Amino acid sequence: MRQRVSLALAIGATGPGVWLRFTGAHPPDVVAALVYGLAIVGAAFLLSWAAEVAQLDISAGLAIAVLAFIAVLPEYAVDMVFASKGGNAVQAFGTACKAPGASGESACSLALANMTGANRLLIGLGWSMVVFIAWHRARASGARGPRASRIREVRLERTHSVEVTYLALATAYSLLLPLKHSVTPIDALVLVGIFVAYTIRISRAPAEEPHLVGPAELLGRLPRRRRLTTVIGLFVISATVIVLCAEHFADALVGTGREFGISEFLLVQWLAPFASEAPELLIAGLYAWRLNTNAGLGTLVSSKVNQWTLLVGTLPVVFAIASGGLHGLPIDSHQREELFLTAAQSFFAVAILVTLSISTREALLLFSLFWAQFVIGAVVPDSFGGIEMIAVGVAYVLLGAGIIIRQRRLLRPLLRDGFRTPHREMATIDGWTPEPS
Repeated sequence: MRQRVSLALAIGATGPGVWLRFTGAHPPDVVAALVYGLAIVGAAFLLSWAAEVAQLDISAGLAIAVLAFIAVLPEYAVDMVFASKGGNAVQAFGTACKAPGASGESACSLALANMTGANRLLIGLGWSMVVFIAWHRARASGARGPRASRIREVRLERTHSVEVTYLALATAYSLLLPLKHSVTPIDALVLVGIFVAYTIRISRAPAEEPHLVGPAELLGRLPRRRRLTTVIGLFVISATVIVLCAEHFADALVGTGREFGISEFLLVQWLAPFASEAPELLIAGLYAWRLNTNAGLGTLVSSKVNQWTLLVGTLPVVFAIASGGLHGLPIDSHQREELFLTAAQSFFAVAILVTLSISTREALLLFSLFWAQFVIGAVVPDSFGGIEMIAVGVAYVLLGAGIIIRQRRLLRPLLRDGFRTPHREMATIDGWTPEPS
């Protein structure tokens, strides 16, 4: 019954946004942002459940290629709106991403804000959340002995070396982005190329029965033909809702910030990604609650690879198409700091995963550093020009470098597994197993 109620609530959440879109009503921006945002959250849940169930009926290679795009669709839709608006502004006004004399943030700045916020939220909140929930759940259930000792860290299976190595590759390249003045189509070619290589590599893995939870479990029990029809229907409905509501949600967020004197940059950077990331965070949390920590953390690591390659790589493509040329998506000084902090956080996260595990101490550090930027930012005056972000970013880099130096003997076997070792060999009990950090 709970699964049916959850499914009905997600479908019902999309209704007001679609109704508002077609009636042409113009409520206050804060109401519009709430209604359209709720519709996108509902559609994102439907997409997530349908994507999980689809793995029962399509080949592993096709599932990975299609589902990777579906996973970032809610986030991509909002980001695409801002990148497209920025490109249109450049085409109309030259090098500027907004009309001369216009107040507020430019669309280019907001596109990068949405992307950096989504990536930092996924690691700082999502990865640490899985460890905390599993630790609490095991402690509350009275686990003792070896089970209790294992819950002090969340360990990934050896097959997840693939995600870790390709995330490391994308992160190494992303550290160059803050040094540039724009994210160019060349950057898009590199990042999307990494994603394609990752997809080809992961598609060679043997098909596995997905671990379905919540409404996905309910849908998975349907007869095959009915299940296929339902999944296709959910894909069409949710994708349509996202396309219809994304631009209006983005505009309403910007309008809400201007109306109430709230930074539109912060609203786009944190509120919009939180709405689109909610299904993945919830599903990962459910896995952790059931102590299926490999699936919970593995889902979020895979999502990070998709976002750090496919999402970032497609932004300059959308911008170039909208601008009518090969212009790169401009990076101003503020966005350069945001990109550095995001890349530095990713570097630290990859360093932690060299051991294919995250301990409770490391999760606490991820969580604390994620919130430190807000606390320090509230104390440091604006005249310091983003020094707090640079300071937190440097802390990420130094901590990550320290871990990599300490665990350097694990790098070669990790890279070998990620790029070369057959999946069937990694799936066996024998072979390299990284030691705890």
